[in-house]
Amino acid sequence: MKTRNTAALILALSGFLLLLSCKSDAKQTASESTTATGISKEEGQAFVEDDISAPNILNIAIQSEDHTTLVAAVQAADLENSLVNAGPLMVFAPTNAAFDELPAGSVEDLLKPENKEALANILKYHVTPGNYDREFLKKFKKLGQANDQNVLIEVREDEVYVGGAKIVASIPASNGIIHVVDKVMLPSEE
Repeated sequence: MKTRNTAALILALSGFLLLLSCKSDAKQTASESTTATGISKEEGQAFVEDDISAPNILNIAIQSEDHTTLVAAVQAADLENSLVNAGPLMVFAPTNAAFDELPAGSVEDLLKPENKEALANILKYHVTPGNYDREFLKKFKKLGQANDQNVLIEVREDEVYVGGAKIVASIPASNGIIHVVDKVMLPSEE
């Protein structure tokens, strides 16, 4: 009887130690996949799966066939979590065709890791706090963008232009609004 209890105790203890060993390996693997800031690239609000809530700006952009280049740029600049924040945010979202109008090789060059900061600056120039529809934007002369620069607002023949880009559609999101634009807006080099 003592032998059976001892064997059961040894078996239970071995299982416990094995479990601890697996947890230790999991922690090591998780820590190896983190960035320099200690946060995994795929942590944060942008990577939470949610099929119930109204889609946010990032969700809408990801689902749009006309914004695949913009989504690739946002991912290359690691700005996904910025576009899911509570907001409200206004994003002036260039279409794939707008990116295609840039000089040949520009997009590919900006997507390189060494150009991440320049890419982020351009993308932030397309974002501003607020949730204003086209009609309300007509009241503005300029907006302060997320990259700390201003962008001019113009009304031509009842159409709204932001930084020279025409707003061709507007899509409400749970955390703001997306204004689809026909050009990529380039910030001034300061």
